Amino acid sequence: MTAPVITVTLNPAIDLTVVVPNLRLGEVHRAQSARSNAGGKGVNVAGCLADWGVPVIATGFLGVDNQGPFTDFFATRGITDHFLRIPGETRTNIKIADPDRNETTDVNLPGPWVDHDTLSRLTEEIEALVTPGTSVVLAGSLPSGLPDDSLVPMIRRLRARKAWITLDSSDAPLAAVLAAGAAVAPDCIKPNRQELESWIGHPLPDTAALLAAARALVAQGIALVVVSLGAEGALFVTRDLALRGWLPPRNALSTVGAGDAMVAGLVSAHRTGDSLETTARLGLAFATAKLETVGPHLPKPETVRTLAQEARITPVPPLA
Repeated sequence: MTAPVITVTLNPAIDLTVVVPNLRLGEVHRAQSARSNAGGKGVNVAGCLADWGVPVIATGFLGVDNQGPFTDFFATRGITDHFLRIPGETRTNIKIADPDRNETTDVNLPGPWVDHDTLSRLTEEIEALVTPGTSVVLAGSLPSGLPDDSLVPMIRRLRARKAWITLDSSDAPLAAVLAAGAAVAPDCIKPNRQELESWIGHPLPDTAALLAAARALVAQGIALVVVSLGAEGALFVTRDLALRGWLPPRNALSTVGAGDAMVAGLVSAHRTGDSLETTARLGLAFATAKLETVGPHLPKPETVRTLAQEARITPVPPLA
């Protein structure tokens, strides 16, 4: 597949990552370091894909008043910029990384206001970029002003253009898409355990319960459901096969964007028609490699390939 991947980030952010060893709430700290970069889930996906050599078009909404970090990032990484500029400033997300505890605390600020007409204009621009089989990644939260079900008509229109749609969202926007039924089912989703529990309405304490919930989503028309389990790896579920994958823990410089990197790995594998096992290996390798970097970047490709070979993949027995 030669068409570029299109990543859609409706609510991007400038990510300010501050490293604070031994963070204690309510106390004054001296930061070890700080770094600011263009961010947002779809932007992170675009950066990882570009590092892997995949052509990418990035789109969504950008506040015109502070677009510089994004335009610089896209130009440097060879990402085609199709963002729609809107009045105001893109939001800032503060990430406080504590290397002593291997934890990251997120403080996400609100973004600019977007109305229905502006979303419709962006959707039309995305439709014009899509040809049958184009991979489109819809990632992240919705900006202020848009109702929870705003992704439903967008997915419906992109499905009509025969796009291959990956959705990586959460909370009410994800629930709205899942409630809309098979007519607007994305081709791939990547919920974590908590998101899956929220959708199904009860705890999922073990692999069997997680697998049953994932298969319920596959039955709704989603071709690939990937359940992210953090340090425990991930489940990869299709209609015909279920795999569990895991990579040994590594020292994490930052956990920010690891899930976005996994999405990039899944999309990259889909473009080349890889098997489910190879898809699982690449998704896990992207996510694990991302732990060693700050910002929307991957390490060198040979590092990612080595990790993919080291991934432990086992079949999950079918339900009785």
